[in-house]
Amino acid sequence: MSERARWYVVHTYSGYENKVKANLEKAIENRNLQSFFQDVQVPMEEVIEEKDGKQKVTQKKKFPGYVLVKMVMTDDSWYVVRNTRGVTGFVGPGSKPVPLTDEEVESMGVNETPVDIDLEVGETIRIISGPIKDFMATIQEINLEKHKVKALVDMFGRETLAELDFHQVEKLD
Repeated sequence: MSERARWYVVHTYSGYENKVKANLEKAIENRNLQSFFQDVQVPMEEVIEEKDGKQKVTQKKKFPGYVLVKMVMTDDSWYVVRNTRGVTGFVGPGSKPVPLTDEEVESMGVNETPVDIDLEVGETIRIISGPIKDFMATIQEINLEKHKVKALVDMFGRETLAELDFHQVEKLD
């Protein structure tokens, strides 16, 4: 897949941002579309509020009514987002969503979740979700940018190379 994932802004019913994020993540997993979606975020900011003379730091949504989705735009990925409960549409003219520019992403303070993965090439892992759940695999390659590992899975006496998302695998103790 040559197209790279880009950030898109999705409009939601106000107050449904976290629900949309959860519903979308579930739909992505159920339809096995992890390769098209990299991240779903509801950008938050810390705000200092004063109540009864005391200052308190709270988390507030930066953009109420919006969820940011990093995805590769295809008919399938568009359909999944568009038909997620609570989504009213993509931000952009007509039915054509427009990806954010890198400058916009930076100015909005979208922090790409830094990847902290404790895996090494040659290590054995367990697959914890997807069609080959509960199989063991040996890591061949780690791609931090795409949040993926390539691993050899021993299936019925044959080794098969599988590309897996970080969240689909766990390290064996």
